[in-house]
Amino acid sequence: MSRQEVLEKVTKIIAEKLGISESEVKETSKLIDDLNADSLDLVDLVMAVEENFGVKIDDSDLDKITTVKDVVDYILSKS
Repeated sequence: MSRQEVLEKVTKIIAEKLGISESEVKETSKLIDDLNADSLDLVDLVMAVEENFGVKIDDSDLDKITTVKDVVDYILSKS
């Protein structure tokens, strides 16, 4: 799967889970500061990403994932 395909899929997941338009989700968007995700939203996002991409996001890595780009990079590093 290419970086662009992963980004598009992640964008769809984030938009759906946060109830926002895909056009609001940029690769540089910060999940909490820019997209207003709260801790429950983040749990939902992690579960959706794990399910859709077949990766396991370690709790110790969650602190490092703050932007959409971080999510995409993490998925690519695990696949």
